[in-house]
Amino acid sequence: MDELARLQFELIKLQEWVRVNGLKVCVLFEGRDAAGKGGVIKRITESLNPRVCRIVALGTPTEKERGQWYFQRYVAQLPAKGEIVLFDRSWYNRAGVEHVMGFCTDAEYEEFLRACPLFEEMLVQSGIILIKYWFSVSDEEQEKRFTERMRNPIKRWKLSPMDLESRKHWVEYSKAKDAMLEHTDKKLTPWYIVDADDKKKARLNCISHLLQQIPYRDIAPVELDLPPRQSDDGYKRPKKSKQNWVPEVY
Repeated sequence: MDELARLQFELIKLQEWVRVNGLKVCVLFEGRDAAGKGGVIKRITESLNPRVCRIVALGTPTEKERGQWYFQRYVAQLPAKGEIVLFDRSWYNRAGVEHVMGFCTDAEYEEFLRACPLFEEMLVQSGIILIKYWFSVSDEEQEKRFTERMRNPIKRWKLSPMDLESRKHWVEYSKAKDAMLEHTDKKLTPWYIVDADDKKKARLNCISHLLQQIPYRDIAPVELDLPPRQSDDGYKRPKKSKQNWVPEVY
């Protein structure tokens, strides 16, 4: 069993522990564009029950959402008891892209930096287990990944105009990230930085660390017995010729 498979097996144990004990787990994934956030989220969720572990990747806020309290649309996505929620980008959009690209005012940005630690403290005090990851990637590695996406039609969808625009603002994003950490890296809600230049190692390191953040035990699954099939009472099923079957091309 390779290391990723072993860690995914442990994630299944963690998932069951969260479900049975009614824990509320919220994990944030932030970082540079093409830093590998989506890859680790995919590896975490591919072996888990989507009814227990779900991904939140919100798009551009609507006009109505722009008129709400900033955190409001994120609050609606927070985990209930027995649930794990993975945010593929989160309320930290305001500290990053919104601030750098001018999508919010300076006053809104300053208010976010002030209010965010208080908001997250409220979440933790309410019983939510909040874990925050920042995926760090070098300038050279990001350029390499952007180039690969531009040339690979299968990965092209991952590259948005905003991703390309971010390359022009590398220094501004660095300053924004440092300011974000300064204001929101608190003892109660710390940031964990993942070295993401090597994608495979980053995935393993992140999953391994995540498993260490929540004490869990292996819960023995309930033994199941396969019941006998219902006896045939003479029911005749419709002819296959009357149904639209998918052609067997392969």
